[in-house]
Amino acid sequence: MTQPNTLQLLSHVPIFSELSQSELRSITRLMTSTNVKEGRSLTKQGQVGREFIIILKGEASVVQNFRTVATLRPGDFFGERSVLTGEPRSATVTAETDMLVEVLTRRELLALLDDKPVVAKKMLIGVVRRYQGLLTSLQNITQSPVS
Repeated sequence: MTQPNTLQLLSHVPIFSELSQSELRSITRLMTSTNVKEGRSLTKQGQVGREFIIILKGEASVVQNFRTVATLRPGDFFGERSVLTGEPRSATVTAETDMLVEVLTRRELLALLDDKPVVAKKMLIGVVRRYQGLLTSLQNITQSPVS
């Protein structure tokens, strides 16, 4: 996939939403395009996360506690929490078709953040905004009248 498409996808990822085009290009230069065969696990629940992944082609299933909870498609992403915090994966993601993904490793991202603190600051703003949005959604769900 061409870099402009990856730039566009990254700009829609909440943790990267505050970054300039130049800062996004810095991140895309660190990413690696990878082909994934159908049936391969991209992440496993409970294992330490070391990659952030954006789907360019194909589909993947998300299984949490032995239950399928989502299907991911081109433009979807996962692993941002684990790549930032080093926490274990919260779900298993498995390729349902052959896929093309962009991968950013924890090491590469942390090196960029060390080198460019302004990127770290902007990513922190994106994380906080996403957290606030999730809290608002949760409040709306819990306050909705039951029919």
